[in-house]
Amino acid sequence: MFTPKYPPQDTAPAPTPTVQTVYRPVPYAPTHIPTQPAPSAHRPSVQLTVGSTLALVTGGGAAVLAVGAVLVSMLLAVAVTAASVAVCAVVVRSILKGNKR
Repeated sequence: MFTPKYPPQDTAPAPTPTVQTVYRPVPYAPTHIPTQPAPSAHRPSVQLTVGSTLALVTGGGAAVLAVGAVLVSMLLAVAVTAASVAVCAVVVRSILKGNKR
């Protein structure tokens, strides 16, 4: 029961020996192919006028104020929650202390 059971012998034919080829590296000889410079892209550049600059500054300021308001409100929510948990802890402590008397 606990003795190993080996599979039957393989009946495949023996492999034939292959001829080994010898690798002989060829020395590297770089060839210089003249390349043309890449064509320059003719894209119009962005022209900032006084009005567009003012609009960008105003939009950026509004975005900063909106993100700041969200972050401050989240901080305020955490502070209010912490204060209410502290008040609940004091009330529960006084109730438990009163029961011992």
